Amino acid sequence: MTKKAVFFFLAFLILFLGTAKNTFAGGKKILMVIAPYDFRDEELFVPKGIFEQAGYKVDVASTVDGKIKGMLGGIASVDYRISEVYPSNYAAVVFVGGIGAQSYFHNRQVLDLAKTFYKEGKVVAASCIAPVILANAGLLHNKKATVWPSESIKIKKKRAIYYSTAVVRDGRIVTSNGPAASTEFANKILEVLGK
Repeated sequence: MTKKAVFFFLAFLILFLGTAKNTFAGGKKILMVIAPYDFRDEELFVPKGIFEQAGYKVDVASTVDGKIKGMLGGIASVDYRISEVYPSNYAAVVFVGGIGAQSYFHNRQVLDLAKTFYKEGKVVAASCIAPVILANAGLLHNKKATVWPSESIKIKKKRAIYYSTAVVRDGRIVTSNGPAASTEFANKILEVLGK
């Protein structure tokens, strides 16, 4: 091999490894957490599509294995149980709303997951009623946030600064108040991630 060929091979290898690192070592992966039943379809599928279009690999986690049916009949495949998730592999976690998300309001494993992502400097996001998870994990104390209107009292009790707008960002925390905000919510998360 000539010196020139060796140089180009090494340059290619460095470029490839750099791309692989960004894609698989945390910088280009997002975790979306859905309830074991009745997640809100648009709040999973719309952001997931937007994240994938932006070049992120999206994994779906829940407390159960297999396939889960959304409130509108959509089916989501679970990639990992929450107990199998390594937050260091991801740039962000998104807690998806829907009535099933209330099963996570006091779930220690889910609350710990949210706290760990935040402690590790990741983006932490929640839609619809799921911001209650963040509030119960202690992440919304003195933070601006929104939530589905019926749950606003719950996050206020945890000292969140409630806004009735569709999407709210406070540092690395992004919240939305329902399915209609799914596109704006996803784009705000990408903005925080620097996309």
